[in-house]
Amino acid sequence: YSVPDATRKRVVEVQNHPREIRIFEDRKLIAVHPVLDGRNQRRVNPSHRRLAQPRAATVAPPAGLEITRRSLGFYEAVGRRLAGSEVRP
Repeated sequence: YSVPDATRKRVVEVQNHPREIRIFEDRKLIAVHPVLDGRNQRRVNPSHRRLAQPRAATVAPPAGLEITRRSLGFYEAVGRRLAGSEVRP
């Protein structure tokens, strides 16, 4: 049975009830699962797993701030300069 990724301790309290499993950390309920029949069963609640939040495709700049579009060549030049290997044409 899964517990949230934010669970800090490796040892938790598990209570078996007739229809559900309750998992506690420091006496705080952190997960509830239906009882699984049989052995070697797994239950992972998708909400227990941290997923990278999708980034917004476009983000509006703060009011009054203009953002200049630059070519990839500009960023390549910046990278070379930072790396100490600027190549001048």
